[in-house]
Amino acid sequence: MEKKPIYTIGHSSRSADDFLALLKEYGIEYLVDARTIPYSRFHPQFSKDALKLFLEQNGIRYVFMGDEIGGRPIDASCYRQGKVDYEILKTKDFFKKGIERLKTAYNKDVNVAIMCSERKPAECHRSRLIGKVLDAEGIMVQHIDETGKLKDQKAVAREFNKGYQSGDLFGN
Repeated sequence: MEKKPIYTIGHSSRSADDFLALLKEYGIEYLVDARTIPYSRFHPQFSKDALKLFLEQNGIRYVFMGDEIGGRPIDASCYRQGKVDYEILKTKDFFKKGIERLKTAYNKDVNVAIMCSERKPAECHRSRLIGKVLDAEGIMVQHIDETGKLKDQKAVAREFNKGYQSGDLFGN
């Protein structure tokens, strides 16, 4: 029997009910919040405390991991010229610990979704960093896209690579 993938989802401007419906559609048991700062000024239903309460009232566990796998770490050494350098971030113990926690969930076949704010997975660190690392570890990642449909990590990687697989730029 094939293991369940690790899902990702962005809340963006979805309503709480639409967001919940997607989580239920894909059988999500645990929502991992990968936002470094888990608050939304424009969509307060997705701020940490409100979201945690809403999810738990609807049978889904909330897990904050933005301090481990968030895209804007507080560690200043993760930045180059004011931007996060994912290659550096991947080497940090706190990030590796977060990835190990996700791998544990995968190995236990727990239905998990990693959440951030961006609706389109190709525009978010959940695919550009987390999904890429998990995929390299042989873990299936499925992104719930802006339309509510699934895209695997390789499809999303083609989007952020503008259609090219790594090493494929010149038709190799």
